[in-house]
Amino acid sequence: MMNPQIYISADETTFHLTNGEFSYILHCLPDGHLMHLWSGKAVRPEADYTCFHEVFPRPMTSCPDADSWYSREHTAQECGTFGSSDFRTPAIEITHPDGSTLSDFQLTSWNILDGKPALPGLPAVYCEDSSEAKTLECILTDQKNSLEMVLSYTIFRDHNVIARNTRLINHGDAPVYADTVQSLCLDLPDSDYVWMQFSGAWGRERHLRNRTLEQGIQSVGSRRGHSSHNHNPVVILRREHTDEVQGEALGIALVYSGNFLIQAEVDTYDKTRILAGIHPDGFRWKLEPGEQFQSPEAVMAWTDQGLNRLSQTFHGLFGRRLARGCWRDRPRPILNNNWEATMFDFDEESLVKIAGKAKECGVELFVLDDGWFGARRNDKAGLGDWVANPELLPNGIAGLSKRIRGLGMEMGLWFEPEMVNKDSNLYRAHPDWILEVPGRTGCHGRNQFVLDFSRKEVVDAVYDMMCHVLDDADLSYIKWDMNRSITDCWSHALPADRQKETAHRYILGVYDLYERLIQRYPRILFE
Repeated sequence: MMNPQIYISADETTFHLTNGEFSYILHCLPDGHLMHLWSGKAVRPEADYTCFHEVFPRPMTSCPDADSWYSREHTAQECGTFGSSDFRTPAIEITHPDGSTLSDFQLTSWNILDGKPALPGLPAVYCEDSSEAKTLECILTDQKNSLEMVLSYTIFRDHNVIARNTRLINHGDAPVYADTVQSLCLDLPDSDYVWMQFSGAWGRERHLRNRTLEQGIQSVGSRRGHSSHNHNPVVILRREHTDEVQGEALGIALVYSGNFLIQAEVDTYDKTRILAGIHPDGFRWKLEPGEQFQSPEAVMAWTDQGLNRLSQTFHGLFGRRLARGCWRDRPRPILNNNWEATMFDFDEESLVKIAGKAKECGVELFVLDDGWFGARRNDKAGLGDWVANPELLPNGIAGLSKRIRGLGMEMGLWFEPEMVNKDSNLYRAHPDWILEVPGRTGCHGRNQFVLDFSRKEVVDAVYDMMCHVLDDADLSYIKWDMNRSITDCWSHALPADRQKETAHRYILGVYDLYERLIQRYPRILFE
């Protein structure tokens, strides 16, 4: 591969991203809308590919331009909007101050950056050197309401991928509501693909399911508050005869842990629109004047050398440019976890005995699981009180870790920071810190209730409790459980017109806790 390049046509309407093996081309139409011309095997940058723009008239076509047959319904859009001749599912849907949902985003400027900017508050692939990637930022504006949309495209030197995200900025003088903000919109010229998704349930996650794309909509997603064990936020589209070692395939992966949607919509002319991003059901984000919203990142990978090469592309990118820290390139230690041996029935001496036997077997890391804290003698009490139980561990976690290390082993510890039992000191002190709808009976899962991580003070309190333990003990590993999906998604801290922000704000709170902990404890492996 060559260093990534972004070529711009002489009239500054066509943008060609390439690394010598892979090309992605977009074009600005006379009305300012961005359309998709090509994604796939590298093509010559000096050629004109605007012939791919369809202008052929069709019956019942609606045309935004009174002097032509051009319709957005039959044009490959880079960010489709509903209501102005495009009848497909939109990538962006805004409720404006006048109550309308019609948007008209036109390209007003663009930037080319070396490397790849970080996404504030969100995980994203990165560069260690600015020569690894180039980023194109297309700035589009809805002039009527002074709403700006930034579409970001990053192409990499060493990976045949495009990383995409969407940012909205309200430059107007009145609030608007973002009802749909997809990270990726990709309109393909045909539907001759097999859709591959990875679905399952607890204990049997990520089983491959194949189906042929047909006219209509098919999708995979989650409305469980997290991406979940049911459906993985990855989809592959392969040609019928593609196998592990030959043939074309396109992969879409969403770098996000919350509610998500990846969807294929095939129209009656057998063209395909792929959308990937936050699930629009139950989502609405209020943008006050001056505020902005950043979507998660979607990564599109392409190959013409079979599914094995596509897997290598994703693994190479995510393993070396999404994972971070000192553990990124190191083998994980062999560990022994006490849970199946003891469940809640243990004390310091029994744990040290188990660890000693594990050491004899070549185990490198001993992990103390659930039950070490508060009044946690069963799964109905104590969750949220991250203080060692002195009856079980008279010397605390610090004393136990010293004894484990004395055996020549590392030590790890279990947390479930996002959850709480109602029989806990934390809940008794702050009953409004859980997600619940006032006046309704809330759901529990495994006797757990979900802490409202959309609130900074809740994240701060959990962070402080965890730091008190981690500062005191010599730990190398944290097992981080999240044992239930989110119900009753309502926050005591948000007004009514912002309640649909709760699920995404919760995930941002989780990411905030992650980031603070890994910055403070860079040598600990968090799993």
